[in-house]
Amino acid sequence: MAEPATPQRAMSIEEYLELERDVPIRHEYVDGWLHAMTGSSRRHNLIAGRIFRMLADAADDTSCRVYINDMKVRTPNDRVYYPDIMVVCEPEPDDPYLEHAPCLIVEVASPSTTDKDRRQKLTDYQAIPSLDAYLRVDQDRRRVERYYRDQDGTWLHATLIGDSTVSVPCPETELSIAGIYEGL
Repeated sequence: MAEPATPQRAMSIEEYLELERDVPIRHEYVDGWLHAMTGSSRRHNLIAGRIFRMLADAADDTSCRVYINDMKVRTPNDRVYYPDIMVVCEPEPDDPYLEHAPCLIVEVASPSTTDKDRRQKLTDYQAIPSLDAYLRVDQDRRRVERYYRDQDGTWLHATLIGDSTVSVPCPETELSIAGIYEGL
């Protein structure tokens, strides 16, 4: 979960982006305020790693780039997050530390982040014009929430549990829920 860093003052997005390049602690940026990122649990890390591996394998020989943990995404309302996993198939932007046109974002939700992932981040991510899907993967049980745009641009929601698969638009593939949680 991201906790407010102290001491701090509200800062511009430009100040944040400059500061974030040189600090040893990652921060998310929401409405002018920095929120220090905390570490993740072993289970969280294993789930994110499995999803990354599946997506990276599917992205081979495509124009898509798959990132895990350390790449920032900037939303249209100038909020900046570090998604657990992000896929981008657009040309690289000028800033080597920031993406702004992802087609898929995945957050692995723990009890401390679940409300933020379902509310604030969901709304902010859905405002990204290039985003086709947002997956919220439960850390503690075999459950994936899939938010996705239909052909008309309307956001839909599906909850997947058990041994089903999750359709992913980019790279176009299916993620096995059993594979995501294998051995956990």
